[in-house]
Amino acid sequence: MTPAPPPPPGTGQPEPPPQPAFRELSRTFWRGISSTHSLGPSIEVVLREFNTHVGTRRASVWLHDRRARELWLVASSDPAYGAAAQRVAASDTEQPAARGLRLEEPQILGEPSEPVFITPLRGWRRALGTLVVEGAVSDELNDAQRLDLSGDLGRQLSAGIENVQLLEDIRNQRRLLEDTFNSLLDLVVVTDSAHRVVQMNDAFAMRLGRPRADLLERHLAELVGEDLADWAASSDAELTERVRSLEHAGLGGSFVVTITPLINEDGEPVGTVLVARDVTRQTRLEVEREALRAKLAQAEKLAALGQFVAGIAHEINNPLQSVLGHLELLMVAPAGPGSSLETSRARRRDLRMIFREADRAAKIVLNLLTFSGSHRTIRRRLRIERVLSRVVSSRRRALARARIDLVREQQDDVAAVVGDPLLLQQAFLNVVINAEHAIAGTGLPGSIVISTTSRDRRVITTIRDTGPGITDDVLPRIFDPFFTTKTVGEGTGLGLAIAYGIVQEHGGTIHAVNDGGRGAVFTIDLPGAERI
Repeated sequence: MTPAPPPPPGTGQPEPPPQPAFRELSRTFWRGISSTHSLGPSIEVVLREFNTHVGTRRASVWLHDRRARELWLVASSDPAYGAAAQRVAASDTEQPAARGLRLEEPQILGEPSEPVFITPLRGWRRALGTLVVEGAVSDELNDAQRLDLSGDLGRQLSAGIENVQLLEDIRNQRRLLEDTFNSLLDLVVVTDSAHRVVQMNDAFAMRLGRPRADLLERHLAELVGEDLADWAASSDAELTERVRSLEHAGLGGSFVVTITPLINEDGEPVGTVLVARDVTRQTRLEVEREALRAKLAQAEKLAALGQFVAGIAHEINNPLQSVLGHLELLMVAPAGPGSSLETSRARRRDLRMIFREADRAAKIVLNLLTFSGSHRTIRRRLRIERVLSRVVSSRRRALARARIDLVREQQDDVAAVVGDPLLLQQAFLNVVINAEHAIAGTGLPGSIVISTTSRDRRVITTIRDTGPGITDDVLPRIFDPFFTTKTVGEGTGLGLAIAYGIVQEHGGTIHAVNDGGRGAVFTIDLPGAERI
């Protein structure tokens, strides 16, 4: 830079200081910011040019880190000095950088032979840092002139640094908002007044499996379907938050959807914000929880009823066995003198009928005792397929008479279970008889398919029939004791209840579903031997 010309001789005025081209320095600063996107290198270029203009040994800029309460060397005209990454405490007033932070105007420190010019860098409402200019290596300017020029440079740098910091704060805030927006697990999509998508978070784009660029500017109906888009559009006139729950195949799950008007700074609606929270897992857990409550209620009901039934069954069983014993004696006793052959036959016929009914009553009592858990269980390691073979063998003739085919399907290497073979046989037999009666009630031929598999150390048996299925009002009650859809005298309503109790006693589960209008499917799930 060329110094200003001296005044004419004899005027008596001091020589004015040369003025560096601060406008050009300012342009240099902003060009550096644009090319490097970094504050330090841009200031460093300005400081080197300033050092050359004013003839000083070194110029440095220290910025204030308010959180750390320190000043750090951001740039220096001396590369070696600037590379030291120095920091000083803001409270250390012995340091020129820290001292300058508290000044209102530039100040000279040090000895005349080695002056230090400190200039506060101040923004609109806060101190930004300090410009420290050290030493004088030429006589073209005196200390007062260098101090004035340092003040001018400080003002220029303050404006530039504050603007850069404000821009960086804005970028950081925007980045924080974008990161927060994209970190939401809920699906968020923003539309304009025409219901075209203007913004969305990553969760929404990932759920649709498409790049964000392909989704912007599209109508909401293209992305979430007409139903949800029409509902969102219907909320425009209300300007209130609206919530609904729905199953959405396109988004893949159960959602609670909230629609909120998008309001601008003038308080006017300019679009909508749709937030969809995936509650698929919570819905599934609630269904499972409800099923557990039902099972617990069933278990408590069976336990209370079992105690009651056990007492009655024991009281009835003793006199009933006495009746059966006397009937057997009467049936084999010879006819009395004077009795005709026809009278003797009629008497035996009546006795046999009485015996059959008493025997039926005894079997009901035996079922009650089994239901109440009075049977003494003998547990051992066994194979379910052997238990099923005995069940099938006992019902083979009855199935043939009813024109019912029985098919066995079995996976290789089915795991063993630990249990009472007689009780398990009773449970499976009751389910098979239930399927048999369901098919027979249609008056048509049918089939029962029994399949056994192992999965996750559990043995799963399904019994599938081709009967009429189970009506929706009956399905929740099929395992209730004494509940039956048969006419009086045809069933006691204990068969499935007994099966339920036996399976539960063995640590398993039993449940029934309809097979899409093709009959019913009973699934019995028992733990493998390793899990007992």
